[in-house]
Amino acid sequence: MSFTIETDYDSLSSPLLLDGDKDIELRTIYEISKLLGSSMDLSKTLSGVLNLLSINLDTWRGMICLEEYPGELRLISATGIPPDKLRRNHFMVGEGVTGRIFKSGIPSVVPDASKEPLFLNRFGSLDDTDGKPIAFIGVPIKAARTTLGVLAIERVMVNRSTHSFDRDVRLLTMIANLIGQTVRLYRNIAAKHSQLVEEKQLLKKALQTKYSLDNVIGASKAMQEVFAEVHQSAPSRATVLLRGESGTGKEVIARSIHFLSPRKDGPFIKLNCAALSESLLETELFGHEKGAFTGAQSGRKGRFELAHGGTLFLDEIGDISPAFQAKLLRVLQEREFERVGGTQSIKVNVRLITATNRDLEQAVSKGDFRADLYYRINVVSIFIPPLRQRREDIPLLVEHFLDKFNKENGRKLTVAAEAMKKYVGCSWQGNVRELENCIERTATMVHGDVIRDVNLSCQSNKCMGQLLHFHPQAKQAEAKGTSTEDASAQSDAAPDEYQAEPSAAASAPNTERERLIWALQQCGWVQAKAARLLNISPRQMGYALMKHNIEIKKF
Repeated sequence: MSFTIETDYDSLSSPLLLDGDKDIELRTIYEISKLLGSSMDLSKTLSGVLNLLSINLDTWRGMICLEEYPGELRLISATGIPPDKLRRNHFMVGEGVTGRIFKSGIPSVVPDASKEPLFLNRFGSLDDTDGKPIAFIGVPIKAARTTLGVLAIERVMVNRSTHSFDRDVRLLTMIANLIGQTVRLYRNIAAKHSQLVEEKQLLKKALQTKYSLDNVIGASKAMQEVFAEVHQSAPSRATVLLRGESGTGKEVIARSIHFLSPRKDGPFIKLNCAALSESLLETELFGHEKGAFTGAQSGRKGRFELAHGGTLFLDEIGDISPAFQAKLLRVLQEREFERVGGTQSIKVNVRLITATNRDLEQAVSKGDFRADLYYRINVVSIFIPPLRQRREDIPLLVEHFLDKFNKENGRKLTVAAEAMKKYVGCSWQGNVRELENCIERTATMVHGDVIRDVNLSCQSNKCMGQLLHFHPQAKQAEAKGTSTEDASAQSDAAPDEYQAEPSAAASAPNTERERLIWALQQCGWVQAKAARLLNISPRQMGYALMKHNIEIKKF
């Protein structure tokens, strides 16, 4: 037989309570209040609450049920109940004593559970007490006048006549109110977190749709601007000029423009103009008729014809000869051409994308590149930044290339933090292509499953990129048989290139070792200042000093 109790909170300090009992209750409430604010793991926190009740109030079993779904209470935490009896861990609203408490919102006490028809004995309480009477005390868990669940304890009654159920109900009601505030706070935070995660996913999806390209990695602001320009220009038929240093990924961007355009179902044809002589380039682009030259056993379509209805990508457009520039200009103007050895004009519907790492404006001013062709190909110009100007993309690229290597070679390599720091700090004159080469080389030679900074080629002075890009322009000019002035005029010097500032160049020695010592002397043997004077990075300066065995003077 059960009965309900209306709680009178003022009676908490009733003189009927012994001082020791009041101390235990106050200590229990204090410890529970601290526990409820200590963690955002709700199940763990509620288990701690029940453990405190078991220790401080000598309860036999305890449980906390919350309404997880409408009309259904689920057991969130329990103490004293064997795991094998927790399978049926839910109650319907109004089912049994627990369901009635939730439905009515009123505490309930069952002095002897064995005599209460509504007591379901779902967890085998009546089977484990050797015939001793079990009392069940339950209170609703509320917050903002809303019932959220039920807090219940069970006691083995030794002397029922002297036990105060009123005190149990008062204390449990106060604890239940604390739990209710915690549950409401937890659910609000969980709802906010879910909302933020959902908004993040939607935003990420929107950004991927608007500012991402397949097979192109770039989260930096510079690459996001490139992605935006690609998406803006792709739907049109305008000719696009991709500009940037070698190895920045111009061909990948060209493919992305094609596949984002209405011509995505058409062919994507590419040709590197710098790899062919003028005569071969003409044949490759325009095709030839049978017998047009020795060895022409049959007619052949050129790249323009093969790209009909699609996109033609011409890489290194700045390296074609002035004579061929005139032929290409006619095709772009008239959209028609004749095969080599033929007389019949062939019309084509082709979108042209070109790319170069040269300074075309300087080439036009010097007469090396036709101004009219420049205006034809430079309708939409997209500049792809070098890797050293978007260092925040380097970790993403490293992970991408390493994941690619792992899949191809059946490895499980990872990159240590110190190695990643080295990757981010490198100048990468060869850009993404050099980075991929470096990762593949390091991954191939490393022992173990972790790439550390000591495994990098630059740490053992074997970095091919540093050796390739460190030498001064004077040596490059000497290798090409041109003067230093001509080499300086023709090169598109990068910030990290080894060359002194113009004001100091006149008095600088010619050999590498002498230039290094001269720069150090000019800067008081401070490496960082000497590196800036030579217009190289401090890291390159360190390599050079080791290479030439130059000791730094310390004052």
